[in-house]
Amino acid sequence: MQHLSIVTTGGTIDKIYFDDKSAYEIGDPQIGKILEALGVAFTFDVLPALRKDSLHLDAGDRDLLRRLIEAQPHRHVLVTHGTDTMVETAAVLGSIKDKVIVLTGALNPARFQGSDAVFNVGCAVGAVQSLPDGVYIAMNGRIWNPAHVRKNRDANRFEQA
Repeated sequence: MQHLSIVTTGGTIDKIYFDDKSAYEIGDPQIGKILEALGVAFTFDVLPALRKDSLHLDAGDRDLLRRLIEAQPHRHVLVTHGTDTMVETAAVLGSIKDKVIVLTGALNPARFQGSDAVFNVGCAVGAVQSLPDGVYIAMNGRIWNPAHVRKNRDANRFEQA
């Protein structure tokens, strides 16, 4: 892989918390800073499509993402996405041909010490360059088929559906 297109939607990975009541807003995409800090050996561009909590994404947002990803000239696409509706978005993207699309996110904001963001992004980068065309989810150290995974909110992790 020479180039990676990254589409960001917001979600926990980009959240910024302001006070003890957990008031937050979606900040700037963090993935570019993560990849730069890691010194990756490929070029990438970051396309900030949305700044939403995934619970607020609707059919129009998912259609926008599908069209944006289809229009990318590069085969390898990584999507940062909120974890609550990542599976639903992956299903919409499943019709896209001739691309490897990996969705990832974080259960804790990237700006938090001990966040899973860097680990999930690294796992997603490895996946996007080694898998055949299709749509995948990279979370909790595993690559998931979106049709067979769910988020377990009580355990705060992804698991086999």
